[in-house]
Amino acid sequence: MYKDTIKGWVKHIDFLIIDIICLDISFIIIYILRTGRLHGPLPQIYRDLLTVIALIDICTVFFRSSYKDIIRRGYLVELKETIIHCAFVTAGVIIWIFVIKQSSDYSRIIVLGMYPISVFICYFSRLAWKRVIRIKLREGEQLRKLMVISTEERVRGIIDGLLYPYRDYSVTAIALFDGDNSKIGTNVRGVPIVSDNNGIIRYIQEHIVDEVFIDLPSDEKTAERLMNQIVGMGVTVHINLFRFGYSMENKRIYSLGQYMVVSSTMRFAEPWQMFIKRALDICGALAGLVITGIAFIIFAPIIYHQSPGPIFFSQERVGRNGRPFKIYKFRTMYPDAEARKQELIQFNKMKGFMFKMDNDPRIIPIGHFLREKSIDELPQFWNILKGEMSLVGTRPPTLDEYNHYEMHHKKRLAMKPGLTGLWQVTGRSDIVDFDEVVALDSKYITEWTLAMDIKIIWKTITTVWNGKGAV
Repeated sequence: MYKDTIKGWVKHIDFLIIDIICLDISFIIIYILRTGRLHGPLPQIYRDLLTVIALIDICTVFFRSSYKDIIRRGYLVELKETIIHCAFVTAGVIIWIFVIKQSSDYSRIIVLGMYPISVFICYFSRLAWKRVIRIKLREGEQLRKLMVISTEERVRGIIDGLLYPYRDYSVTAIALFDGDNSKIGTNVRGVPIVSDNNGIIRYIQEHIVDEVFIDLPSDEKTAERLMNQIVGMGVTVHINLFRFGYSMENKRIYSLGQYMVVSSTMRFAEPWQMFIKRALDICGALAGLVITGIAFIIFAPIIYHQSPGPIFFSQERVGRNGRPFKIYKFRTMYPDAEARKQELIQFNKMKGFMFKMDNDPRIIPIGHFLREKSIDELPQFWNILKGEMSLVGTRPPTLDEYNHYEMHHKKRLAMKPGLTGLWQVTGRSDIVDFDEVVALDSKYITEWTLAMDIKIIWKTITTVWNGKGAV
């Protein structure tokens, strides 16, 4: 799933919040300096003015586009923009005071004195926050991993156009569509060449690739066919804009680096939708961790008594587009459970790359109850809080399962894995065909809405409460 491009001033909502806080702090500082009052609340008229300042700041940002290219702006340009921005806000406050005919109720020194203090605080707050953002971008921890597919003749220029400062993606691999495999292992502008045209799909299967940039202007049909094939794996694809067929579904036009591209993915998500989904995840995780603490107090002694060893079980799983992470659960099996798995593989009731069996002898007595009520899954609220998982998504496979995936299976990893999902509430333990799981996960990704998430969460709660099988 691809988060749609954030447009306009909403893209920098973080700077908007910082400016509002700084402006209000500036007003409070000048009020204290003017009146000498360090204790007690502000008079009502001044408390109202704090709200007015915030509203005027929002209007100023909206009409002036105050944050255009803010990440790339230098110190002097930022100082100039901050001086102008704070001047507009101060002027707006003065105009508002006269419009409501209350100019005599406010101290002119307080209103005008806010201006120089706000310039100082806003300027250095912006610089500090920009530094934080730049450090994060340089570290590249949250950057989308982009693979470039182009020709040997064009690839150097393409890479130059994509490697502009402070981008939210990292160019991690190059595939030369017309090159021979002797170029594999070399690099262009520090980006490694990892494949020729014959190894593209295999590389995407075996490595973390979030997005692919295709530049094959002389071979339109091949580019279109390749795009459809890669999108079918759950990876977002951008094609450098040139004349080509329009049979591809679910496509939009964006800018990427210095290029206009046609982008296609399983599902486009608006920024506000992803913001609300993450907010729900955080709220749900915080509430879930409280429940996890209560469950720990109740069940930890029982788990240890029945099977001495760690209370929690951790395991390497595979998340969005192949990212490995460590998942946490209450331990419901004996410590040698993983070693005994191969002995029991013949009893696997799943058709495909997941393991499930009835009356698994590796499960400790209390483990059956914990699994039936899905209590063993509660520690995963920590994964959700960290951002590795979501409340609703697709269940993350083990490394062993993932290594056996076929090309079309990878599309179920196109979005962040979840504590619950569509296939769990549809059949939970009753589904035994892995391809059916993939079909339901794909349906969830392509048809995802916030309402669907809420419906799945509610259905999960009622299903677990009624004990209709375990995840």
